[in-house]
Amino acid sequence: MLKLVVQGRNIDITDAIRQYVHEKIERAVSHFSHLASEVDINLSVERNPRISNSHSAEVTLYANGKVIRAQESSENMYASIDRVSDKIARQLRKFKERNGRDKTKHRPKTSVAVSQQPLNTAPNLDREPELPPEIVRSKYFAMPPMSVSDALHQLDLVDHDFFVFRNADTDEINVIYERNHGGYGVICPRK
Repeated sequence: MLKLVVQGRNIDITDAIRQYVHEKIERAVSHFSHLASEVDINLSVERNPRISNSHSAEVTLYANGKVIRAQESSENMYASIDRVSDKIARQLRKFKERNGRDKTKHRPKTSVAVSQQPLNTAPNLDREPELPPEIVRSKYFAMPPMSVSDALHQLDLVDHDFFVFRNADTDEINVIYERNHGGYGVICPRK
């Protein structure tokens, strides 16, 4: 039985919206319900009149220890729900296809998946880190060790520009990210 958790920010979750979310998301993940037992749905409305796509729908699904996430915004909450349900269905198909392939094929070597770039300039070690004046959101999550190629796969699933992970080879916290001009990069701590 799939559990859907619907939460809202700056919006009242009416019975009609809750029912619409259940119908769309259950349909989107129905073929993949064996992968996950819980789906988190966050609906939010931005109060800023300058933001045209102020209605956002975000879906987070935990599948076999992996996080699959999709987010869409539009001028209408129902349209955002439609878009995000389509997007999460595509993400799940991609996840299932890739996991099916991983069992039959060997994974590429880390050096092939992410090429290392030489350090162009020395980091400024005298600079003090600056935090924003107000932390808006904090997230906590388990960080089991994984290879760089697994982190690259996870980056595809979370629909972000970067992914923070614990490197299984070095046991250090690393960040893998999409480069603006194509390809991927890894940020590692300097020893």
